Amino acid sequence: MNKNLRNRLITSFLFIPVIIFITVHGSIPYLILIETGIGIGVYEFFKILEAKGIRPYKSLGIASALLLGWSAYSQSYLYTFLILTVLLFVLSIAEFSRKDPSVAILHISTTFYGILYVGWLTSHLILLRELPKATGEVYSLGGSYALLPFVLAWSYDTTAFFIGTRFGRFKILPRISPAKSWEGSIAGLLACLIAVFIYKWFYASYLSYLDLIVLGVGCSFLAQMGDLVESLIKRDAQVKNASEVIPGHGGFLDRLDSILFVAPMVYYYLRFRP
Repeated sequence: MNKNLRNRLITSFLFIPVIIFITVHGSIPYLILIETGIGIGVYEFFKILEAKGIRPYKSLGIASALLLGWSAYSQSYLYTFLILTVLLFVLSIAEFSRKDPSVAILHISTTFYGILYVGWLTSHLILLRELPKATGEVYSLGGSYALLPFVLAWSYDTTAFFIGTRFGRFKILPRISPAKSWEGSIAGLLACLIAVFIYKWFYASYLSYLDLIVLGVGCSFLAQMGDLVESLIKRDAQVKNASEVIPGHGGFLDRLDSILFVAPMVYYYLRFRP
């Protein structure tokens, strides 16, 4: 077993029980957990931009992303609209202080994208945990909702990684991510379906078999897309990992990339299903 794989497994065994425990209990500890991930993830995203020579508004961006997480916890769409509106005003006006106006759009748009890409998408994990408050269900049920994106995304990622590494021959988009293969993707889809069926038996009896198929297929596709989007961003900036803060995994953003796309689908599907 190589050192990187050993570190990856050790880190997973240490972090996963903590995530499960905090998610099941919810409330402020869960908010702090996700907000920590948002803060670090946005910081990593802005460091990627800086590697490309872009100068985002880091402090404003991190603060705004954290406020989006808080607005998700408060279940207030009004606060969300207010944060985004004020942010747009402040970003636009702040650019007046730059000496070079030729890159104004670049600075504004990349900062705003980082806030939405990391802050807003990750905030759906908070929306999921607090969903029972909006639907009038028992609060403890939110733990099951919030863990579902982790189960779907990480079952896909882990299986796709190992199968793709061992058997992958036909590449999906080698110009963006040379390691991603169709063999790994198909194996990840099957693992995602198996994982969500097992999850229903143990922790999510409220899901129908149609729900399992829709979530399994849809989330496996979005997990792959989330991974490829982050690969595209890193390739553009010519960096390998968002950071090295998690041994064997890279940065928080490297671990969240698939969940960024999976969590919104799970939330909106559960929110609007009959």
